[in-house]
Amino acid sequence: MRARWLAALLLAAGPAAAHRGHSSLAVVEIDAQSGAVAVTHVLQAHDVEPALVDIAPDAQPSLDDPDAMAALVAYLGRQFRIAGVALAPAGQRLTGDKVELRYVGRLKGRPAQLLINGSLFGDSYDDHQTQVNVRRAGITRTLLFGPAEPARALPLPGL
Repeated sequence: MRARWLAALLLAAGPAAAHRGHSSLAVVEIDAQSGAVAVTHVLQAHDVEPALVDIAPDAQPSLDDPDAMAALVAYLGRQFRIAGVALAPAGQRLTGDKVELRYVGRLKGRPAQLLINGSLFGDSYDDHQTQVNVRRAGITRTLLFGPAEPARALPLPGL
């Protein structure tokens, strides 16, 4: 009897314990020959929609609202930065709970390192983590940012 009660308690607590933090992924792909940069942000709608209250206060906090989506695209364009690279929005895709936003730009010259600001959603969450994967010439390097961390340098992979 005690085992059934414990199992029922664990099942009931499962959904509440399942979402323990807020996170996003930014994949930076650099073409080694041309210096073209593509950044793809992969976000979870269940994290983004509550944050829209802070990002787009005059819009509905829903990814279905074009004003809220435009504000999200602009927010990521301002917050996620690679020094010396002008990133421009290049598309978006919503599938289920996944939100993908894409930006493109070009490196100037052949820098030995990138200065990246990857802190996101600090106004909405104090525990948000952004993993930034930088790929170039088949090599990937990773940075992890909290919601209020400063920009950090990353040696450019594949040099």
